[in-house]
Amino acid sequence: MAERLSQLTQIVKVQSSSPSQSQSSSLKRPMASSLGTAASSRIFAASSSKARLYLRSSYSSSPSLISFSSSKSLALCPRFCRHQRTSAVNVSSSGRFSTGASPKCAASDPDQLKSAREDIKELLKSKFCHPILVRLGWHDAGTYNKNIEEWPQRGGANGSLRFEVELKHAANAGLVNALKLIQPIKDKYSGVTYADLFQLASATAIEEAGGPKIPMKYGRVDVSGPNECPEEGRLPDAGPPSPADHLREVFYRMGLNDKEIVALSGAHTLGRSRPERSGWGKPETKYTKDGPGAPGGHSWTVQWLKFDNSYFKDIKAKKDEDLLVLPTDAALFEDPSFKVYAEKYAEDQETFFKDYAEAHAKLSNLGAKFDPPEGIVLDAGPTQAAPEKFVAAKYSTGKD
Repeated sequence: MAERLSQLTQIVKVQSSSPSQSQSSSLKRPMASSLGTAASSRIFAASSSKARLYLRSSYSSSPSLISFSSSKSLALCPRFCRHQRTSAVNVSSSGRFSTGASPKCAASDPDQLKSAREDIKELLKSKFCHPILVRLGWHDAGTYNKNIEEWPQRGGANGSLRFEVELKHAANAGLVNALKLIQPIKDKYSGVTYADLFQLASATAIEEAGGPKIPMKYGRVDVSGPNECPEEGRLPDAGPPSPADHLREVFYRMGLNDKEIVALSGAHTLGRSRPERSGWGKPETKYTKDGPGAPGGHSWTVQWLKFDNSYFKDIKAKKDEDLLVLPTDAALFEDPSFKVYAEKYAEDQETFFKDYAEAHAKLSNLGAKFDPPEGIVLDAGPTQAAPEKFVAAKYSTGKD
């Protein structure tokens, strides 16, 4: 064994020769994405006695091969593969993204996940970005199709939403802003996958807004490139011809039921619709003209950074023109099956919190490939409603 290791050490050496002409020319090819350029690396164990490092560029159709030398390189390879990931989307100093391929190896690092969660909490306190982070996690997971077995073709929580081709889907309008907010956290914690970071941010935003503790698990594997993004059209519309039927068509495809559809709809207690993005709502109302955060938009509730059951109460009442009610919102009290749950949640916040936490966790796992297969649990203990932890600095007064 010692003799074999000695041979390997002698074989694996750095080649000082300059890049080949074909490599140089490949670096000049423009990327398919306009978000910028980046390369990501992946270590492979060669079938021969040599160890090779492939640099796979998003603008090169074939990997470039270089050698490296270190008597410890082979021993460190599994550790590198487990927790080190090159960001597939990076924000440059010019504010542009670079979209390179990301290696599909192993789970996120638990300690980095916990640290990232603390950074997300600080981000929420300073940017009031709870709603858009919830939406980011939902839209990454919500492309899941239970009728497709193969990963990643089935869609779901796999980090594909970081790529420009998916960010440009109409249903994802504005989510590039969410990516810009959390990209510095991704850069800081390279041992956390995008798929995990999106879901971590979403669950943390719910909890920090006063919502229930979500029974989350982590270890989601990222897709490696934009060619693995789902086709457009898997996410729900706000104003379809038959709202109840449309909701069922979309959410049943994910494997969710009527109770889960209604419970998840309750997350609209957070946030605002902006007509320039979605085509729905007013540019501003008496509840949004002064923020918190960027002013404007049309909220579903008066205190749109507080997670509670007021969404159901306000839709049922329909007394305030400055509160948004989309066709898919109204359907919750018009469809007989949906109405059973909507009425219950309007009256019983504790039941809503319990059902929401279960539905959110289920949504966050849809389509995901976990490594380890059982996932990583950061917190032990039962799921329960948490006290409100965060109160926005100042809401609009509600007066004209």
